[in-house]
Amino acid sequence: MTATHSLQLAPPAAQSPAGPGRGSYWITTFGCQMNKADSERMAGILETLGYREASAELSADLVLYNTCTIRDNAEQKVYSYLGRQAQRKRLNPHLTLVVAGCVAQQEGEALLRRVPELDLVMGPQHANRLDTLLAQVEQGQQVVATGEHHILEDITTARRDSAVCAWVNVIYGCNERCTYCVVPSVRGQEQSRRPEAIRLEMEGLAARGFREITLLGQNIDAYGRDLPGITPEGRRQHTLTDLLHHVHDVEGLERIRFATSHPRYFTERLIDACAALPKVCEHFHIPFQSGDDAVLKAMARGYTVERYRRILSRIRERMPDAAISADVIVAFPGESEAQFRRTLALIEEIGFDQVNTAAYSPRPNTPAADWPDQLSETVKVERLQELNALVERTARRRSARYQGRLVQVLVEGPNPRQASQWMGRTRTNRLTFFSADQPAGAGPGSGAPAVQAGDLVNVRIEEVRAFSLSGTLA
Repeated sequence: MTATHSLQLAPPAAQSPAGPGRGSYWITTFGCQMNKADSERMAGILETLGYREASAELSADLVLYNTCTIRDNAEQKVYSYLGRQAQRKRLNPHLTLVVAGCVAQQEGEALLRRVPELDLVMGPQHANRLDTLLAQVEQGQQVVATGEHHILEDITTARRDSAVCAWVNVIYGCNERCTYCVVPSVRGQEQSRRPEAIRLEMEGLAARGFREITLLGQNIDAYGRDLPGITPEGRRQHTLTDLLHHVHDVEGLERIRFATSHPRYFTERLIDACAALPKVCEHFHIPFQSGDDAVLKAMARGYTVERYRRILSRIRERMPDAAISADVIVAFPGESEAQFRRTLALIEEIGFDQVNTAAYSPRPNTPAADWPDQLSETVKVERLQELNALVERTARRRSARYQGRLVQVLVEGPNPRQASQWMGRTRTNRLTFFSADQPAGAGPGSGAPAVQAGDLVNVRIEEVRAFSLSGTLA
């Protein structure tokens, strides 16, 4: 299948001030960690071309929206942003307007009919080709890039938003067919990167001073299913467990995380590896989506509530202080009040550190969107409000265990809201603010103990909140 096609709108124009090698750019990212990682790669490409980051969205010469279609409200937000930029473009034809990500993949040419001012529409599989696609735009073409495309290796161009923590993609796409989810149709089939390429990227990041890396995949436990090789024991040669062992000893790295996991594929062997490998953090993001087996079956999730319980029980058996976060959807088509109550009961029982919550939102080209037993908006709002209140109470109870404790924090930088504090995260991913004798941002020679981004420090926790902690440098 051809990956790209162009619509010739006019003869090639003279290079504008916003063309490659000149001008400023602005990227707005919607959605998940995968989108954030894609945005970093695209920002790196733009800076390689000579663009500089703009100081404000409305002054940029190139505006790129990296979009999310997982829920309708995220998609509609994109259109409101686009309306503002379309007005700008009518006044300034040299503005380059790009829509990337999942809405671009889902809508394709339909986006051009809705927003004819667009120059480039590109799906997630084409993020590494941004330079090539912009070259076509500079030739006076309106470009749509949404075809199936093999994602090329690119480990050199990402512009990282942090100097301490970095994302590293290990698998793209998703082969699951959850009945509510649009991701497989917009992000394509699974494509695992070779372990050698992943390690090489991690070594490069460590050499540049990065201390923590999060390995990313839409379904990261599926890593390696598409790579050849069988061990003498008869199992797949490339799994997430094997990858963690392969990259664990990268010199300079202090912490490794991974997300997002799927309960269907989360193995005891993986849990044992996480417990045994010191750099792998005791933090697991494992969506459960519903606490009722019938709803899980309707969602085509492929596991039961009891299997989910066993996974978490084994994690806490091996790593008692481990933090567990999850995703959950309420008001799925046909969900009864009793089934909703079972979801609430599971949250109470497990005691999650954090839960990302959502009311069901019908998405295009998904089976559940056409089912007749859709629930009303009133029910969705009521259930989501009750769920969110419970999630906060549960998180607050989980945070209480840190009161008075000494915890290790990886310093990410000054607290942007309070200059006298630093901020970072515990191994269990709790955001932590702390004061030190030396104010955040104080220069050398102050006579006070030095603290800087990238340091591992011990903090005595003095205040706990649902989703963050505060303390003092020990």
